[in-house]
Amino acid sequence: MSETPWLTILGLGEDGLDGLSTASRQELERAEVIMGPSRHLSLVPETGAERIAWPVPFADGLPILQGLKGRRTVVLASGDPFWFGAGSVIARNFAPEDWVARPGPSTFSLAAARLGWPLESTATFGLHAAPLTRLRPHLSCGLRAIVLLRDGAAVAELARYLTETGFGDTTLHVMEALGGPRERARSMSLTEALLGAFEHPVCVAFEVSGDGRSLPLASGKPDEIFETDGQITKRPVRALTLSALAPARGEHLWDIGGGSGSIGIEWLMCDPSLTATTIEPRADRAARIRANADALGQDRLQVIHGRAPDALDGLPLPDVVFIGGGLSDALLDWLASNLPSGTRLVANAVTLESEALLSQWHTKLGGDLLRIELAQAGELGTRRSWKSAYPVVQWSVTL
Repeated sequence: MSETPWLTILGLGEDGLDGLSTASRQELERAEVIMGPSRHLSLVPETGAERIAWPVPFADGLPILQGLKGRRTVVLASGDPFWFGAGSVIARNFAPEDWVARPGPSTFSLAAARLGWPLESTATFGLHAAPLTRLRPHLSCGLRAIVLLRDGAAVAELARYLTETGFGDTTLHVMEALGGPRERARSMSLTEALLGAFEHPVCVAFEVSGDGRSLPLASGKPDEIFETDGQITKRPVRALTLSALAPARGEHLWDIGGGSGSIGIEWLMCDPSLTATTIEPRADRAARIRANADALGQDRLQVIHGRAPDALDGLPLPDVVFIGGGLSDALLDWLASNLPSGTRLVANAVTLESEALLSQWHTKLGGDLLRIELAQAGELGTRRSWKSAYPVVQWSVTL
């Protein structure tokens, strides 16, 4: 990194200059341009530098910042710019020698210090521009979390969401303008939060309490959490399928024939670095997949309404492909011809025709062929007997 980068990403607290280090103060004094949200600019006294308010949406400010290259520029951000802040976005768009960062205390650190919570075991979420449903996979009694919210009105939305998910006994610790002269911290019930008024910037800490349903951490989530018209990979088979897909950090999945979206959604639940695209030919099912993904906090799932292989053209290439519907010789031929070596493929078949097709391709490309036969105990008159599900043949191969 250059010794004299033209751009400084400066973490500013609600106490303005009072919380800045000597080096950060010097950066402000030398700056030709100071750029940041209007609220941040108001916390810094006039220095003679040109001032530019960062526009909304955030991405619109990047071209403006590019145009300042070569002029000493300070970009103001909240606290630690690299913890749910602007720092990582700016760093991605500029060369390493262009910039230097001077972070301040994060809102998470300040909130944990007020509450006496160990930050290493507290979940942290930046929900300024993300839906509250991102919390859903994590909600479980005893979870401690600190959440950054977009504005004061979002506190009531959070209280409403926790109530609707069955965690109505949770106490909220609402903290406004932490670290500054306007700082205010209050603890309250969800009912009180629904009636309260709060000022931006605001964060909320809470320890989850109530009898709401927690989602299991293991693969094979309950079928009941997915809205479905009956087209769903059932829980035991889904668990075996996720095991065969073997998600690894940073990988991208194509889920072909999404049905209810359960495979793609569970794939994303395994790790926040994973991405997925679901391809579904029926419009009603594609809409249902979208709704399921949003409700379960996996809004980053990309849903494509279309039929494979035609709908696959132009999509970012996957690391892993799952075929749960629409299996055909033409589809397998397209995948084998167009995907790079090393791509993993898992296909499930139920009908005799699709079983025969997988057997042929297993002979051609190798891999593992697994027959899954499951039965569940059920009533038979006054006694019990086994009720068998349709057997599933699963083919797994690395192309």
